[in-house]
Amino acid sequence: MEKAEEIMDAWENNYRQRGALWQGQATGIPSFPAGARVLEAGCGNGKTLATLTRNGCSVTGCDIAESALHLARDVVPGACFIQADIRDLPFRDGTFNAVLAVHIIGALSESDRLRATAELERILVPGGILFFREFSVADFRCGKGKSAGENSFLRGDGVMTHYFTPSEVESLFSNEKWDGSIQTERWEMRVRGTRYPREVLSGTFLKK
Repeated sequence: MEKAEEIMDAWENNYRQRGALWQGQATGIPSFPAGARVLEAGCGNGKTLATLTRNGCSVTGCDIAESALHLARDVVPGACFIQADIRDLPFRDGTFNAVLAVHIIGALSESDRLRATAELERILVPGGILFFREFSVADFRCGKGKSAGENSFLRGDGVMTHYFTPSEVESLFSNEKWDGSIQTERWEMRVRGTRYPREVLSGTFLKK
């Protein structure tokens, strides 16, 4: 297990130096009934939470970086916030109807990814929904940075990104505990006339 202090320091430094890392409007986020209790694990500066709040959900955001939470509170003043590690969440079993894990599980090592997924399963009600989104090995950034394991790379800012295969996502969400499916989203990013392939894997999983 990676030390929480090391992960927290990397993200704290990012938010302190660069401010709101995630801009624009969140897209592709599932709709939940008004009043649904929804947690975003790794809420960052509140980009996705703002969309959930507009949909009438009762939202909670948690992040390991206090600097991120300060930013998120300004964006989504009506939400509840708590500083927490996704691998050891301070919530009772069955607290939430839905959980979003958008580009957060991929910041962890393999053993910690399993631990975090187990925590998210624990805090969901039976029949609750987990929405997962992470970068695919087909994304152009896969392979860039210092190797931190198979398909995992450490950027200069100290943050690790793991790039997933579909089979990895399937194994992470065991059929014994989850029902769901995986979708692949592809697009191109153009920089100075050069096109770069982007790809993410998304999944909506129902807790059995």
